[in-house]
Order: sequence, then C-alpha cells, then structure tokens
Amino acid sequence: MNPVYITDAFAITSMGPDLESLYNGLMDQKSGISKITRFNTSCYTSPFAGVIRGLDHTKKASLIFQLSDMLIKQLGTIESDTFLISASTKAGIDLLEENITKSEMVSKDLFLSSLTEYIALKMGLNNKGININSACASSTIAVAKGASLIHMGVVDSVLICCMDTVTQFVFSGFSALGAMSDEPARPFDKNRKGLALGEGAAAIMLMSEKKARACGKAPLGRITGWGIANDATHLTAPAKNGDGLKLAIQKACKKAGIFPHDIHAINTHGTGTKHNDSMEINVIQSMFNPDQVIANSIKGAIGHTLGAAGGIEIALCVKMLQEEMMPGTFGFLDPEKGAEKIISRDARPLTGDCILTTNSGFGGINAAIILKKA
Repeated sequence: MNPVYITDAFAITSMGPDLESLYNGLMDQKSGISKITRFNTSCYTSPFAGVIRGLDHTKKASLIFQLSDMLIKQLGTIESDTFLISASTKAGIDLLEENITKSEMVSKDLFLSSLTEYIALKMGLNNKGININSACASSTIAVAKGASLIHMGVVDSVLICCMDTVTQFVFSGFSALGAMSDEPARPFDKNRKGLALGEGAAAIMLMSEKKARACGKAPLGRITGWGIANDATHLTAPAKNGDGLKLAIQKACKKAGIFPHDIHAINTHGTGTKHNDSMEINVIQSMFNPDQVIANSIKGAIGHTLGAAGGIEIALCVKMLQEEMMPGTFGFLDPEKGAEKIISRDARPLTGDCILTTNSGFGGINAAIILKKA
C-alpha cells in the first residue's frame, strides 16, 4: 500500500486570501465575521457571516466560479493526469435565486457537476473528475476518497478543490432551522446560541511518494488514517452519544495503526450549536484522555463554511503541525461542562507528531482524518 503525502495546501477565507493569513489571524485572535451587505438580512435571525473580500455579487455568474478562479490562481500549473475531486454542498445555488427573481430558465451552472467541469477545464486536466456532496463533511470525505485512491495505487496524484459561498438560499435555510446565532458563533461556550455561516475555499494536493519525488515536491504532511460513518439518527441533529463520530474516529485510528490515546490534538467540527458541541465533548471525553488532549474550533472566527470546512481545516492542520502550535478558539469565553481542560481561547503548543480533524453534517454523516508530520 502506498503512503499518501500532502504536497500543497491552499485556503481562502474571510480572514484573508491565503493559508498564511488564516493561520496568523487565528493566532492573533482576529475574526473574519462581519455584517452582511450582499443581501437584506432583516427577516433572518442573524446579520452576521464570514464573507470573502473581492467577490462581486452583482455579476451574472455565480460567486462559486469567482471563488474558483481565486483558488486556481494560487494553484499554478498542475499535471494533466491529476485526478480531480471537488467538494461543495450547494455550488452555484445563488443562480437559483437570480432565476426565480427574474423568472428565467435554470442555468446548468447551478449544478454541482458544472463546478467540477469548470475547474478541470481551467486547470487543463484530462478528466472531469467527481464531486462529493456529503453535507458539511463533503471535503473531508473528498480527501479520504483521494487518499484511498493513492493508497490503493489507482492514481498517483489527486487534487481536491472544495468551496462554498454565503448565499441567501443557504442563509434563509439555516435561519428557518433556528440553527444560527444572532451574534458571532461561540463554539463550546456554555452560552452559545448557534452557528455563524461563512464562505471559503481550499485546495489539497495529494501524491504518492513516487509521484512527489518525480515532481520534486517536498511533502508538507502525510495522511495516515481516514474514516467515515453515519449515525442514522436524525435529518439534521447528531446522535447525542456521538456513535457515528466515534466509529469514524475508530476507523481512522485503525487505518493509521494507532490508538486514540496516541492523539494529543484535535481540530473539531465545533459549529457553536448546542447539539453539535455537546456531542463532540461527549466523544472526546469518552475516547481520549482529557488531561492530555487539546482541541479547538475555527468556526467562531471564520464561520461555518459548509462543504469547504473540512478542506480548510485540513490545510490549517498541516500548518499547525509545521508550526507546532494550535490556535485558540475564538468566541470561547465560558466553558461548556467538560470542555474546561480541552478547549482554550489561547494558542497552545502541539505535542506529538499527529493531529485528528473531524467534521459532521446533516443526515448523520461523520468523517475523520489523521494527519502526521512529513
């Protein structure tokens, strides 16, 4: 079986146009959350979201393609035989809003497949790739799929591109669910009220050892384990005991050849909703030693970026391993019971050579990735 290396990692968030600005912003306890001016929020539960500077909502094309172009510029030249996996929950859903308002025909650019085709064409790839749409675990599962393809020797390189934007369609949906906070999110805080939405994009290049050497790429990190599971409990809420997340973590640990107690750092899903955060605390308390494991969430600072969340967080985990520091959790002031020793507002040193990152989504989906220093 082939080892799987990360050779490139990029991210665009409301914190800034690259991975460096995200990491530094989090370390400096900055926030990318602001009031939305893109559309009228007066009828929704919140006016806040993490939006990216430079996206022009007045253009006819979907914001998702503008965001794709911003990401593609960072990527540079990619070999044409690279297999492409995109991840997005809603892709060009803002076009549906436009079509309904103007009573126009639905554009094909609304569909998820158009995003994958667009990126493949722009990058000059031989294949059109596939899109993973698995709610808020989409890009985590995309990375797991890419890692599996390389691990099994099916392909030598995989490019994962993930992205989602803040649209009125999505914003109104989360508002109707009562899942959004009327203030910026406060993950794992006992006074949390819900999530804040955000938008973002990430690109992760995976290569086999042979391919990395041939391309002259120095690995940034290695993916050693991955796991996916479903708790099959509720359409939108996670299982309170976290059985689905536990199973995904157990699978990832087995693949990596380690035990949970070997993990000392966790990047959580940490949305700031009552149910998600309490579920994650239950899982961490039951699977890990709370006296030796540390964890954080970045969604208080940049919002929940939906299908892009996992990819952004995996890119960030690579940076954490390189710098040997974990940024604090923005908005975390008064700890939820059980989170006192695990979560911190302040940055902390990383111990050990690996980090676990997890994401969960509607429909009971859970995914886990274990990354190790190169």
